[in-house]
Amino acid sequence: MSRGSSTGYDRHITIFSPEGRLYQVEYAFKSVNSTGITSVAIKGKDSVVFISQKKVPDKLIDQDSVSYIFRITENIGCLVTGQIADARASVNRARVEAADFKYKYGYEIPVDVLAKRIANINQVCTQRAAMRPLGISSIFIAIDEEKGPQIFKCDLAGYYAGYKATASGPKKQEAINYLEKKLKSDGFEGSWIDITELAINTLSSVLNIDLKATEIEIGVVGASPKGSLKSSNIFRVLTTDEIDERLQSIAEKD
Repeated sequence: MSRGSSTGYDRHITIFSPEGRLYQVEYAFKSVNSTGITSVAIKGKDSVVFISQKKVPDKLIDQDSVSYIFRITENIGCLVTGQIADARASVNRARVEAADFKYKYGYEIPVDVLAKRIANINQVCTQRAAMRPLGISSIFIAIDEEKGPQIFKCDLAGYYAGYKATASGPKKQEAINYLEKKLKSDGFEGSWIDITELAINTLSSVLNIDLKATEIEIGVVGASPKGSLKSSNIFRVLTTDEIDERLQSIAEKD
């Protein structure tokens, strides 16, 4: 369908084509991959991790100011793949929803409830002519008190689901294929360190490159704080030094 078509299916977000397609939504899905950033999320028995490529578009940009990982609450982390401006808008809305939930009910919002709410908001953007879909894919991670480690992914069309592991970006399918081969019948096993190293290996394998600590960013729930043997349900982003430790550990095993 050409953009010059007089039928309007290609120009209006609210009109289905005769084949049942929403072209503007399909274009928005393509914009998620246009940034060239692939991300992976994996949950273990008592931890959950996500990892993303980190690309700084200009040498003059402060590297610390570029990130696709965001803290929603103390216990929920979010990794967004796609258009960074849209990502910030979605993250800000997620934080507002989480704060409103805590104000109304007196406890932190469960990650599945937050994912459902954000998916519903995204879906509204595909219904109204005065709005456009956000060019992003969002992955939420947390450890639920009853259900344990959780991963939820929301797409821009309003679909969301829980996963044992998932991926987003241009190498999404290759990463999923890699993880399916590593998946055991009862899920992914090991400590948060093992899960983190599996995530790094997955990204390195599908990109076919040796990753550097400055080229990736990792968020984890269930990691032991330094100097402590107990795991923590608090979301945190690994430092460059911590990522470098994991890369060195992987190199030694190889």
